Amino acid sequence: MAHLFESLKIREVNFRNRIAVSPMCQYSSVNGFANDWHKIHLASRAVGGAGLVMTEAAAVEARGRISPQDLGIWLDEHIEILAEIVELIHNFGAVAGIQLAHAGRKASTAKPSKGGKAVDESQDGWRPVVSSSAIAFSKDSPVPEALSIEGIKQVTHAFVQAAQRALKANFKVIEIHAAHGYLIHQFLSPLSNQRSDEYGGSFENRTRLLKEIVQEVRAVWPQTHPLFVRISATDWVDKGWDMAQSIALSKQLQPLGVDLIDSSSGGIIPGINIPVKAGYQAQFAEQIRREANIYTGAVGLITSPEQADKIVRTGSADLVLLGRELLRNPYWPHLAAKQLGHEKLWPVQYDRAWAPN
Repeated sequence: MAHLFESLKIREVNFRNRIAVSPMCQYSSVNGFANDWHKIHLASRAVGGAGLVMTEAAAVEARGRISPQDLGIWLDEHIEILAEIVELIHNFGAVAGIQLAHAGRKASTAKPSKGGKAVDESQDGWRPVVSSSAIAFSKDSPVPEALSIEGIKQVTHAFVQAAQRALKANFKVIEIHAAHGYLIHQFLSPLSNQRSDEYGGSFENRTRLLKEIVQEVRAVWPQTHPLFVRISATDWVDKGWDMAQSIALSKQLQPLGVDLIDSSSGGIIPGINIPVKAGYQAQFAEQIRREANIYTGAVGLITSPEQADKIVRTGSADLVLLGRELLRNPYWPHLAAKQLGHEKLWPVQYDRAWAPN
């Protein structure tokens, strides 16, 4: 039976434990460039003992940023500093991963400390924002332009170019962000997708964009390297995206080269009453893992070592992704190892033997 501190091998990449740093926006970039903040933030989580350290969502297009301060990977010039961060993460024994994202209609918003509302060009925002259909996220959001077929191809190509840049920076894991109401999720959910062409309507059509992105990214991403996809397993709304569709999608993604489904939820429309409680989303990871026979990651208010260990031991998920808890305490993995009695299994803090090949 696996446990939280048992190593995990996916393809040819070894993770020293089942603890991952969940992608968390830092709102600290200028023109998409990482900087010293990202170096310290991400490297300290590697020193702290996580097995996988994921960057925040990195926009594949400038217009795909959530806020003007988001991380980016749409320029070749972004590679150099990202490569320095990757080297630091690997030197301290963790695996470096990057989440590739496009915000779609949820783009061009102020960072949370500035209110999080939509911003225009006068506030460093941009227009237009784009989506599957010309439906605004909220009454305070701009109406997006519906992507044309050519526009869809351009977005897909942007994901492929971003994957190639991630490879040049020596990342070992890519996660495609298809959750939380961002662009790919906007195609998946019938609540936001009202297209009448081959990218709208049926389940097969609404999932077409994600599957095309996966296929084209996998074609340039080494077969030795894992490819993850984050989905919102449910919209928490009747007639929206739901678990049945998430399971069906996961079954289709695995043959295309996806190794793990990072199972989150919600985000497609505002004002939804979500029954938030400790570990409330682990159930989605467990069901997808069992019914789609694919690795899964569990997220959502996972805070205690015992809770995280139970998720792995009971087969609910193969990875546990922590967010706020690792912001509060970068050394949480060391604390967890001590509390769970796995100190003998814990590698020396600076042991390069755990660095991925």
